[in-house]
Amino acid sequence: MEAPLYPDFPLQPSTPRGGQPAFWVGPRHLAGDDGRLYDAVADTLAGLGWTSLTIVRGRHEPDEAPEDLQVLRSTVLHISPDTLRWAQWSLADEPFHLGDLPIAWQISARTDTSSPLASWSAYFTPDVPGEAVTDFLAALDARDQPAVLYAGPDLVLDAVAAHGWLRDIDQPHAAATDPTFTSHISLGEVPPLIQDADPRALTTEADEASPAGWRAWAEPALAAPCLWAASFGSSVPHDLVAAFAASLSSTAPVLRRVLPEATQERLLRAPAI
Repeated sequence: MEAPLYPDFPLQPSTPRGGQPAFWVGPRHLAGDDGRLYDAVADTLAGLGWTSLTIVRGRHEPDEAPEDLQVLRSTVLHISPDTLRWAQWSLADEPFHLGDLPIAWQISARTDTSSPLASWSAYFTPDVPGEAVTDFLAALDARDQPAVLYAGPDLVLDAVAAHGWLRDIDQPHAAATDPTFTSHISLGEVPPLIQDADPRALTTEADEASPAGWRAWAEPALAAPCLWAASFGSSVPHDLVAAFAASLSSTAPVLRRVLPEATQERLLRAPAI
């Protein structure tokens, strides 16, 4: 069981003038998104030169004041300069769920501009650490061909094993968990509705195994609700998933002002002075 670095400091100390206090916390995979998952990703994409588009759907009655506009759905879409990759913030747009958690970011890529369809998509719920999502996006942005496989799945497990995660005894080439057995990553059947261009994903019969994709999640306690979840279509290049996995399992502390209630007692923390 992990304990606070400074137990005399309360988890939610009084807020000083100028805003909430900040902590350096770890492990990263249990640190949540600080309530800034949109901002962290959007700022990264702006720095990479991606264009953002906002679509707002609503109802406006005659003589209605602008502040009374009834917004029904809204979407923020970020598109790379070559238009081969894009990221959609869907939390405000009636998202579908991954397990019991709503999808916050959907990230997609295609092989060329002649097709409007994504070759693959990856999905992230709230409380996925923003650092892991931005590192995934940075790796995606750096790729000349965002939908071409360059490496095998061992790259992903090697990334987390380098940070002390344990390979699954029964599936050493397909799954790993952190040393406290709260966060997991595995290669296997993907959940329903995960978009992928692999034709087998559409033609698989009920008694056949569908193409395998990566999944990751944090379960703070046995049979407890998940803190976060991420899912990658079967065609997501393994090196991109490895970039996510390496960042997720990193032992470097992260700066947080908002700590997840479900994992507060498991976090090492020190005031950021």
